[in-house]
Amino acid sequence: MNPLAAIIVMAVVTYLIRVLPLALINKPIRNIYVRSFLHYIPYAILASMTVPYIFYATTHAASAIVGTLVALALAWKKRSLITVSLVAVGFAYIVELMI
Repeated sequence: MNPLAAIIVMAVVTYLIRVLPLALINKPIRNIYVRSFLHYIPYAILASMTVPYIFYATTHAASAIVGTLVALALAWKKRSLITVSLVAVGFAYIVELMI
């Protein structure tokens, strides 16, 4: 397939996926279950894309596990995203150096 045609097809499909719900749904969604489902979808997709690669980012699984646990603990304590990221990476790095 022509690369330009592939790019155009992907652009159209992506555009339609984003525009069709806006065009077809005129009124607010009142069903609490549908609203709850739609609220959590971005978090689920982000987690499913991110979590597997956490364990491929380091050479040892132990450092990845330590970094993940530190990140989860800091996030649970409602620390800022930059703090969570930097401290988790720091702990993973320290564990990598010790191994």
